[in-house]
Amino acid sequence: MIYQENNQLRTTILDDGTVEAKFHEILVVMNNKTFGQREAADIVGGRGRLFKLVGEGKIRAEKPTNKQNGKWFCNASDVLRYTRVRYRKSRKLRKMKKDEKNNIKRASA
Repeated sequence: MIYQENNQLRTTILDDGTVEAKFHEILVVMNNKTFGQREAADIVGGRGRLFKLVGEGKIRAEKPTNKQNGKWFCNASDVLRYTRVRYRKSRKLRKMKKDEKNNIKRASA
């Protein structure tokens, strides 16, 4: 339930145990927070996907300064709504495995 207190929207936490209710509470709380471009891109699954979502108006983002390296402010609630889980291994792990394969080839030769 959303109500207004001291000119700010507040929510009462309804603990009905459903995942949807908890997710909705998280989105309401994070509505006033922002992420930078890199953090938001990491959460939604990449820079290209972030640009596409911002272009479509699905993620509210603003860049107050019109400079090349100006900081982005992406609405955290919108970013979390379009979260994509990545199951890719980190580069460091992939490089370690590649090095192990090369070492085995050298040892057997």
